Amino acid sequence: MAVGLDLSRAEAEDFLYDEADLLDGWDLEAWLALCTDDVVYEVPATGLPDGSPATSLFLIHDDRFMLESRIKRLLSRNAHAENPRSRTRRLITNVRVGPAGDGDGAADEAAVRASFHVIRFRDDAMHHYVGRYSYRLRSVDGQLRIAHRRAALDADSLRHSGGKVSILL
Repeated sequence: MAVGLDLSRAEAEDFLYDEADLLDGWDLEAWLALCTDDVVYEVPATGLPDGSPATSLFLIHDDRFMLESRIKRLLSRNAHAENPRSRTRRLITNVRVGPAGDGDGAADEAAVRASFHVIRFRDDAMHHYVGRYSYRLRSVDGQLRIAHRRAALDADSLRHSGGKVSILL
């Protein structure tokens, strides 16, 4: 019977804080290196934070290929929504760790949940994205990697956040 990855809350927090530093510093290629080859990155619609991509509309539902394309676009001058780049600051709280539990590779994975507040500064405006992260972190060659990452927003709409999500939450 698979027990799951033995990951402490402090280890999970350190990982999430390091990830936040990479994203806030726009080191998106280094962030991508934290992801597994079969990574899934999701941002569900604001009205269905627990929805399934098979039955619900998602703002973002990327596999590795789409995530690589998104990062390449964000780092290019052609990303008009992010040229010049936004400045962001991420606050991560209420980190919880548990077994992966889905039975699919659970022996080397842990489920991590956390609350987030991402503040985006752009064009003399400040936008707030608040919600919860759900991760499946996997041990790959002794290093933690992101196998699944969902950023579910608490807001009812994106109206107060500039109407879009052009950054990696």
